Amino acid sequence: MKIQWKFSAVLCLVLTLALASIAQTTPTPAPATLSATERDAALNSLQATHDAFLKSIAGLSEKQWRFKPAPDRWSVAEVSEHIAVSESAIFGLIQSKFMTSPAAPEKRAEVAGKDEMVLKMVPDRSHKVQAPEFLKPTSRWATREELTKAFEDSRKATMDYVRTTNDDLRDHFGPHPVLGSLDAYQWILLISAHSERHTRQIEEVKADPNFPKE
Repeated sequence: MKIQWKFSAVLCLVLTLALASIAQTTPTPAPATLSATERDAALNSLQATHDAFLKSIAGLSEKQWRFKPAPDRWSVAEVSEHIAVSESAIFGLIQSKFMTSPAAPEKRAEVAGKDEMVLKMVPDRSHKVQAPEFLKPTSRWATREELTKAFEDSRKATMDYVRTTNDDLRDHFGPHPVLGSLDAYQWILLISAHSERHTRQIEEVKADPNFPKE
C-alpha cells in the first residue's frame, strides 16, 4: 500500500509538471483587437483630415460660405454639411449594422490590401460619385457654428472609439457600392478619406474665378 501511494504521488507530480509545461508552451490565440500600428494609422489619418477640413472653412465670410460656382454645384456650406452628416451616418452604420453582424474571419483575404485603396481612391476627385439622397445637404444646421460642432462631436466619437475599442474590427464586414466588401476598420478609414475628398471639393469651390474676394 505504501509503495502504491508513493507511485500515485509521483504520477500526480509528473502530470502536474506536464500540464504546466503545456500551458507554458501552447501559444495563446492572437488578439482580435486592433494592433497599435492600426490604431495609430487610423487616428493619425482622422486627425489630419479633421484639421484640414476645419482649416478649409476657417475665416470665410457669409458670402464665401454660400457661394455656388454653378446652379448644379454645391457651395462650401453644402459640402461642409455633407461632410458633417456623413461622419455620423457612416460611424452609426459601423456600430449598428456591421459590428452587430456575425464575425466572419474567413473573409479577411477578400479585403486584404484595401486599407491603402480606401485612403487613395476615395479622396481622388477625378472620379465623380453621386451622393445618396440621405447624405445630400438640406440645411440641417441653422448656423456654421452648429454644423462645425456636429462635425467635431462626430469625429471625436470616432477617434475615441478607435483609441479605446477592443472590438474585432477586422472580422466584421459591410458592402461599399464602389469598393465592394470592406471590414469595419476600413470603414473607419473611409470616414477620414471621405472628408478628405470633400475638403478637396471645398478647395475647388474656393479656387473658382468667381469666388468672392471677401
